[in-house]
Amino acid sequence: MFGDLRGLEPARVQGMDWFRQWMDEVFPDSGAADIRSVPRGSFPMINVGRTDDTVRVYVFAPGITASELAIDIQDNVLTVSGKRDAEAGNGEQQPPRSDFRRERFRGEFSRSLALPDGLDVERAEARFRDGVCEVLLPKREELKPRRINVQVA
Repeated sequence: MFGDLRGLEPARVQGMDWFRQWMDEVFPDSGAADIRSVPRGSFPMINVGRTDDTVRVYVFAPGITASELAIDIQDNVLTVSGKRDAEAGNGEQQPPRSDFRRERFRGEFSRSLALPDGLDVERAEARFRDGVCEVLLPKREELKPRRINVQVA
């Protein structure tokens, strides 16, 4: 945001370097490629991949159990939602305190993503293991690629 301070004298720019760094931390550039560019509420992280017959959605939700996740599909939009409470890391609830820094997300979350056309959402499945939920969305049979054998006439 304040990375380019053109038109100022070099000595003044150097003197304002701390201010530029602070402003960049407070108001990060939305096009940045680092973790700061992910808006709050972007928990859990999601990867989407596909094979010839299935679209796979991987939901990375450490600290969440399968019963705390809800996965819904409506109008070709997949929504993952749930809630993660603050814990000590060993599963025990912590007493209220004032943290110096908190990077672990807590609270309610919801992520939605548009699904490609041609999926058979009635046959969708979800598997959860070690904090990762894999959602399997098979393609409709009529859309799967098929090979036609060429016969000699």
